[in-house]
Amino acid sequence: MDQFHDIRPYNDSEVAEVLINLVNTPDFINTIIGFRFAKWPTFLRAPLAFCVKQALKRQISNISNVHEFQTRVAGYMERMIKTTTTNVEYRGIDKLDKKIGYLFLSNHRDIAMDPAFVNYGLYSAGLNTVRIAIGDNLLRRPFVSDLMRLNKSFIVKRSANGIREMMAAFGQLSAYISDSLMKEQSNIWIAQKEGRAKDGLDQTDPAIIKMFFMSQKKLKTPFSEAMANLKIVPVSISYEYDPCAFDKAQELHQKSTTGSYEKAEFEDIDSIKNGIVGQKGKVVVTFGDVIKDGFETPEEFVAEVDRQIITNYAIQPTNEAAFALQQGLPSTDSAFSSYLERCPEELQETVLSMYANPLIQQQKYLNK
Repeated sequence: MDQFHDIRPYNDSEVAEVLINLVNTPDFINTIIGFRFAKWPTFLRAPLAFCVKQALKRQISNISNVHEFQTRVAGYMERMIKTTTTNVEYRGIDKLDKKIGYLFLSNHRDIAMDPAFVNYGLYSAGLNTVRIAIGDNLLRRPFVSDLMRLNKSFIVKRSANGIREMMAAFGQLSAYISDSLMKEQSNIWIAQKEGRAKDGLDQTDPAIIKMFFMSQKKLKTPFSEAMANLKIVPVSISYEYDPCAFDKAQELHQKSTTGSYEKAEFEDIDSIKNGIVGQKGKVVVTFGDVIKDGFETPEEFVAEVDRQIITNYAIQPTNEAAFALQQGLPSTDSAFSSYLERCPEELQETVLSMYANPLIQQQKYLNK
């Protein structure tokens, strides 16, 4: 019996059927039309749907496994990089061994782009692509779940109700991650905490580390040894410009002024879209060092992850410009000043903090 059937990515043998089902899903076709042809008149929706469906049928006819699907995704990724970034730089990727499965524990700024940039770097370097942890809160539309699982995503059951159901979900997740790494030598990507760091402060949630430990704890493996077994590599992802910055600032501003924020039903899907098509400037992905044994508690381990993520974070001109403006000094980046002028006035201080915080956080570590 497949104990991970409800959370794991699709296997090669399942790819063809899932793709056929996707092409025959009206919600999927209509979403593509809304994404690519939003300005076209509505009376053209029916013929557009037919054309999109036929084009997709031709494209999927040559895809029979996960690798072929990801090769097609890589083509879209290359196009996205050319149109929405000025440069993408990878640091530390040369330290990785192709024969080892790593757990990439990453800071989290963009729902889709964070693992996508990590994946593209590994793919380009001839390393195995990652299995991506994704919360079930993003999978309210079935076709989104199918697309993610085709792209080697596995599901984190954040919507589990009650302590017993939650512990069962965490146990299953922990076992899946351990099996992927230790038995199959597959790479894993997971964010250092639930949700994006909207304020620009990167901090690891100890609950993530405790979840990693669960499956090995049952086998009486000591904490330090268990963590070393997982070959955890902290990853720092830095965007010169965050396409979702103003939306994040609106959420933070509303929470600070009213005490709460209610997400729209498909707000996360819109964030994914905006993250893909929005301008990012320079993007830097830095792979840290494998964390070996010597850490006896989750809190000690978290401290090491945070140290690597924060000190390895590539400071961008936008971070320096935001910090200068916070200090009442002239901006060090005229492009950032123009960018800030497009932001609603009531959100500008929040946006400044969002960009300045990575630099402030790094300086605190370096000055210890």
